[in-house]
Amino acid sequence: MWRLKIAEGGNDRYLYSTNNFLGRQTWEFDPNAGTPEERSKVEEARQNYYKNRYHVKPSSDLLLQLQSVKEKNFKQTIPHVKIKDGEEITCEAATAALRRSVHLLSAMQASDGHWPVENTGPLFLFPPLAMAMYITGHLNTVCSAEHRKEILRYIYCHQNEDGGWGLHIEGHSVMFSTALNYICMRLLGEGPDGGQDNACERARKWVLDRGGVTTIPSWGKTWLSILGVFDWSGCHPMPPEFWFLPSYFPINPAKMWCYCRVTYFPMSYLYAKKFVGPITPLILQLREELHIEPYHKINWRQKRHLCAKEDLYYPHTWIQMLLWDSLYTFAEPLLSRWPFNKLREKALRITMDRIHYEDECSRYITVAVVQKRILCMLACWVEDPTGDYFKKHLARIPDYIWVAEDGMKLQGIGSQVWDSSFALQALLASNLTGEIGPTLMKGHHFLKHSQVKDNPPGDFRRMFRHISKGSWTFSDQDHGWQVSDCTAESLKCCLYFSKMRPEIVGEKMEAEKFYDSVNVLLSLQSENGGFSGWEPATAGLWMEALALFKESYLEHRRNEIEKCIAKAVQFLEDTQKPDGSWYASWGVCFIYGTWFALGGLAAAGKTYNNCLAVRQGVSFLLQTQTDDGGWGESYLSCPNKVYTPLEGNRSNLLQTAMALVGLIHGGQAKRDPNPLHRAAKLLINSQLPDGDFPQQEMIGAFLRNGVLHYASHRKTFPTWALAEYHKHVALPSKNI
Repeated sequence: MWRLKIAEGGNDRYLYSTNNFLGRQTWEFDPNAGTPEERSKVEEARQNYYKNRYHVKPSSDLLLQLQSVKEKNFKQTIPHVKIKDGEEITCEAATAALRRSVHLLSAMQASDGHWPVENTGPLFLFPPLAMAMYITGHLNTVCSAEHRKEILRYIYCHQNEDGGWGLHIEGHSVMFSTALNYICMRLLGEGPDGGQDNACERARKWVLDRGGVTTIPSWGKTWLSILGVFDWSGCHPMPPEFWFLPSYFPINPAKMWCYCRVTYFPMSYLYAKKFVGPITPLILQLREELHIEPYHKINWRQKRHLCAKEDLYYPHTWIQMLLWDSLYTFAEPLLSRWPFNKLREKALRITMDRIHYEDECSRYITVAVVQKRILCMLACWVEDPTGDYFKKHLARIPDYIWVAEDGMKLQGIGSQVWDSSFALQALLASNLTGEIGPTLMKGHHFLKHSQVKDNPPGDFRRMFRHISKGSWTFSDQDHGWQVSDCTAESLKCCLYFSKMRPEIVGEKMEAEKFYDSVNVLLSLQSENGGFSGWEPATAGLWMEALALFKESYLEHRRNEIEKCIAKAVQFLEDTQKPDGSWYASWGVCFIYGTWFALGGLAAAGKTYNNCLAVRQGVSFLLQTQTDDGGWGESYLSCPNKVYTPLEGNRSNLLQTAMALVGLIHGGQAKRDPNPLHRAAKLLINSQLPDGDFPQQEMIGAFLRNGVLHYASHRKTFPTWALAEYHKHVALPSKNI
């Protein structure tokens, strides 16, 4: 059986940590683990998922839940509550539902105090890792037979009915993911017509029916060129000389988003090297299988601008085309010849220096898996196949792997801090401290010891990095990348804990560390009043953290904090949509954004009576409530930028929880609590016998067209909503 290991580094000399691996979560296969009954439950979960895979696409993360429940010896003893039509919600019923979910959420905490959880969704993450391991000769080392079985299970589970794969597990099929997953199946040993339910044959037909892999988007062209299934002359130029450009230049590295910058470091290195992996018999077969014309007859120059219509979210502009063509036609030939090739040699050295710097700052986790897998790791191997840099990357691959009933997948990045800060706020809101004291103490310990202690080393600004001392990352301290969202949520938790008795939750964090955290947040506010995620934009949860901090530490940078909050309020008012909603960058979408915005405005002292933005936000939520009392928004709101309800106008429990709390922030309980009662009734009646809630659509998002699955949110957010409802809404309700 697969078992999750917590805060372990093993004896690998290529692993190192800043805090003894606190928050690290890695899966390991133990052939002797588990009783026959436990193994049977795991197999049953897998079969049930596969049978229902087209109806509920995210996994319920049941392998973790089965393990956690057993280790904690958890048994739900609080009676199951149902509210019948026409009945009132009593205080006793609301309390019972809340306690049931609180106790289960508490049982899911790991031994080191964090909440381990799946954070997945994209379908283009594992194939490039398989490519990198195949190229470097480490595929069999990294992927045991059990790994291969689970990787293939995941690929089969998420193949669409038309034979392709989406950008994410709920998306329509695209060339990018379909080609990459087909190649992954072949690298893992499946034949051209193999795989469960003819997976390979169906995928290849999907690709060939759309013109073959020459229509794959630019990142796909890059990865296939590295593998040897495409040619570098069919790719857009990525000159490493770009990293020379000064800060005053209109386009320069300092102005790039950190994810893009760290992606293009290794991409530009591999492009300039024109690196191609070994051309094995399998690679030659893939060349035949994935192109509609003979490989040696393809005019690669003509393929550079091709992109399958399924993958084209935004048409290329004439300026983009002109820039790419100019670089391709004039710059690249020039930079490849003497004496300009000397400049390229220098650019390659500088690029590798930046890659090594990023690797060391993140203990080889890197900013996210896209940057780590085939890019930074492979660049290190190309530089020195037997060097320590590459071996340190290999040692951190397990940090990204997750296993659930739908198989093995790669996480974009671990979300240990992010999910733990939400779980702790939900538990704190329940006012059940007497029942969950040890859970709160361990969670407090985890957050205190996960705060980033130092800024990046050396002249970090020259390396395009920002201050990080006092921040929290998305995952764990070793990751090292400051995130404003995670810093704000973790700061709020620690401020709440600082007001509680230390014998229950542990000693409060030192004042100096609170100051460091606020300093990071203030430094990340943009000119428009919003806050960027990683570097100097959005507002809401940061305002809550700063307002709470100001209550406890009146004199620390008081004027700056007050100006910061005022600018953030103005930002929220300026960015509100005409329908009263806010567009969110990291969640689906207008409900998610409105929940955060109303919470931020409330923390800044804005109310329904004194703020038009609050009234409009409340109006948006009331108008989008569904007939069953819930809310449900499609991920299509993200790319379309227009509120889009779920098909059939059905509800999603997580979004129902967010909207419920948003309305409470907006003072709805004092005016007309009936919409709140209807939402609470839906949550209470949807609760499962063990205190959990059903898995439904994903609600995380990134870059508009990517959707993320945070498996723990289905426990955390309904618990949080029930806690706020129990605390702020008068009970019993009227008959509903």
